[in-house]
Amino acid sequence: MEFLLKSSRLIVTSRTFTRRRVAVPIPREVMSLRHNHSAFMAALFLRKALMGSFNSAPKINNIDSQDDNLEIPKNLSTTDLLQHVKHLRGIHQPQLLTRYFVKPSLTNDVTDGMRSLKLNTVDRDYNAASKLPNHIRVLQWNILSQTLGQNNDGFVRCPEEALTWENRKFLIVQEILQNNPDIICLQEVDHFKFLQNILGTQNYEGIFFPKPDSPCLYIEENNGPDGCAIFYKRDKFELKNFDTRILEVWRVQSNQVAIVADLVIKATGKEFCVCTTHLKARHGSLLSKLRNEQGRDLLRFVKQFAGQLPVLICGDFNAEPTEPVYATVLSGEVLKLASAYADVKAKRDECNNDSANERKADKELHGNEAKEKEESGEYDCDDKVIKSIQREPPYTTWKIREDGEECHTIDYVFYSPEQFKIRNCLEFPQDDEVGKNRTPSFQYPSDHFSLVCDFEILDKQ
Repeated sequence: MEFLLKSSRLIVTSRTFTRRRVAVPIPREVMSLRHNHSAFMAALFLRKALMGSFNSAPKINNIDSQDDNLEIPKNLSTTDLLQHVKHLRGIHQPQLLTRYFVKPSLTNDVTDGMRSLKLNTVDRDYNAASKLPNHIRVLQWNILSQTLGQNNDGFVRCPEEALTWENRKFLIVQEILQNNPDIICLQEVDHFKFLQNILGTQNYEGIFFPKPDSPCLYIEENNGPDGCAIFYKRDKFELKNFDTRILEVWRVQSNQVAIVADLVIKATGKEFCVCTTHLKARHGSLLSKLRNEQGRDLLRFVKQFAGQLPVLICGDFNAEPTEPVYATVLSGEVLKLASAYADVKAKRDECNNDSANERKADKELHGNEAKEKEESGEYDCDDKVIKSIQREPPYTTWKIREDGEECHTIDYVFYSPEQFKIRNCLEFPQDDEVGKNRTPSFQYPSDHFSLVCDFEILDKQ
């Protein structure tokens, strides 16, 4: 791409995707660079912010071939396959972190009888996914790119051996399969063939879409580009259609992607759409604005594809709930969405009749910051959004890098609340369970935890 800065607009000539010139409005953060440094530096800054892999080094265009020699026995049940991968990893290795499900309510008939129970405790009997055809279990997870995790991410407290692909790949499979999801939405996938082969033995079909300028491709011995993937159970769903998109910011393609799939439940004919995405990383007000623009483009893309169908949007948004993109997703301007984990907590709080002190703690966690941003004019945030912010989990990623410890919520499962009912969610481990060195570790293969949600698609469509 070529960049020319004129006044407050950037003229972009794209040679990568199309040969056209586009006038792109530039935020004031970039325009301030023009006065402090130069127009050239401003253009470089925006290019780096959008594409992410601004690098003078040549690309190393390897292909996904690392696991070509892996052989998985045929006709293994899920239980047998889980035992097999544990054996391949090593039976004396530390075991994967154990997690449990919250149990809000199973049916309307039992809800009233359960209101007196302390349902903030976990219920191990509800770990199994429902067999009902209109019940859908979705797993959302940034599995951590092997190339980036081992070479770029600087996990200073993670042992080198724990970061190897030989150690991580079977933990990834175990975390996915032990939760028995109907649909799997993944980010930072750079071993799609491995997942396709091993999940294929359990009746999953997959779709993969790489980033156009994956940072993996600038690292030696990469296994191809990283990207997003969706897997679905082919015995339960028919894939009617799917589409992919490179997300745009101010009409310029960025380095982030999305996949959306139109699925039909074979047993009932119910139709819905599921989407996965991974928004721009890094901190700062400009990056927050870029994520918000990517979020707007994502919503338009999904709306155009889905029409009036129920929608599930899963992803690593790289944005805490107090960032503008969270309010943008929940605002209802394009799609009327809600956050699954926040809504499960609302139901749990209602059943438990949580104390005023617990509610106050939740507000201090997220709500005050949201109100401060609203009052400052940084973004408009209605009461519905503020309440949702307060109910998000305290973290979905927890890691220690060279510049310190990071523990925050940036991964979400959004859904159409008028057409889906959220039934259950997988809890996150406690502080002492995660361990002092956080993640990734020998007991968990990614710096992000999986989000697992049980939905029921409603008759109203």
